[in-house]
Amino acid sequence: MSSASTSSASAGITPSARPHEGRVEGTEPITGQEIFAAHEGGKLSVAVDRSLASKRDLSIAYTPGVAQVSRAIAADPAVARTHTWASRLVAVVSDGTAVLGLGNIGPSASLPVMEGKSALFKTFGGLDSIPIVLNTTDVDEIIETLVRISPSFGAVNLEDISAPRCFELERRLIEALDMPVMHDDQHGTAVVALAALTNAAKVVGKDLASLRAVIAGAGAAGIAVAEILLTAGVRDVVLLDSKGTLHAGRGDLTGMKAEFAARTNPRGVTGGTAEALAGANVFIGVSSSTVPEGHIAAMAEGSIVFALSNPDPEVAPEVARRHAAVVATGRSDFPNQINNVLAFPGIFRGALDAGARRITPAMKLAAARAIAALAEDKLSADYIVPSPLDPRVAPAVTAAVAAAVVVGE
Repeated sequence: MSSASTSSASAGITPSARPHEGRVEGTEPITGQEIFAAHEGGKLSVAVDRSLASKRDLSIAYTPGVAQVSRAIAADPAVARTHTWASRLVAVVSDGTAVLGLGNIGPSASLPVMEGKSALFKTFGGLDSIPIVLNTTDVDEIIETLVRISPSFGAVNLEDISAPRCFELERRLIEALDMPVMHDDQHGTAVVALAALTNAAKVVGKDLASLRAVIAGAGAAGIAVAEILLTAGVRDVVLLDSKGTLHAGRGDLTGMKAEFAARTNPRGVTGGTAEALAGANVFIGVSSSTVPEGHIAAMAEGSIVFALSNPDPEVAPEVARRHAAVVATGRSDFPNQINNVLAFPGIFRGALDAGARRITPAMKLAAARAIAALAEDKLSADYIVPSPLDPRVAPAVTAAVAAAVVVGE
């Protein structure tokens, strides 16, 4: 799946001047030059896994032999599941409106990220995928486009699509397509956050039902994290957006925010992070906000802080550790990285292996439990989830998700 590209030099880009450099734990600093060299020409290509070394090979793989397979599919469309790659192919779809921490940068600028996602699908889940970036932000147009090209693939991973549009888009695509559809920014984040929280609660001697959890950010990830925590049995969840806590008395809430104002915040907390975090057990940050140290210090003893914004967490990990018993981030250079790659390859692989038509809440819970179980043997404040590079993860999540599939879903 290679694509033509313009070199960084001819595009007027000076790699060494780019700001996105950094350090991976235990390695030399990563330079802009190294990053641009690795992306030159794209990161994907098509591999042919059948021999084409002879005329006989050509006659089987293409004409005239291929016509027999096409006739068989025309007579029975189910044959396409076993004799094309479509049923094992994931479409990685974005409109470029909420890319990483960069915001609405457009479809072309989002393509390197979607290529990276496809590389992760192949490396960790053994699944082929194709990045599809769309030059429209209209939900109706996106749905129409994907429905029209849906015979080409077997699942859809929605990526980097802004809220609140992402909620409607995912819901309507699930209804329109007879295949697994998941917005990873929502549910991948939620699954790994629940896995991490399950083990963090064990470290501090709490059960999920007793936790008072605060989520900063009521966008795609925040809503999904709230949903999965409620499903897992957490009873006291408080969501915050840029104007403060979501509560039934706010008259400015619509859509998903209004729905979750009714489903969360059982104590009716009003105000901002100071009021919400006072005495709370858990803070989960999925926004670009900054939380003062004093608000973290006011949390309950043995608190849990997941500051997941990248590249700058809501509170610096070294600051959070002064007050919290367990600290996690979304970064690879600190312990306890909450990384979606722990979840989405196995979720999609399990769904496709089992022939699922939907990705259900039960499948997401099964994925979270499988991830959490892999860290139990070495559980500590600095090890609540396995490494994204742990080879056990994708097979375990795949098996758990496949086992949670109910025939007909």
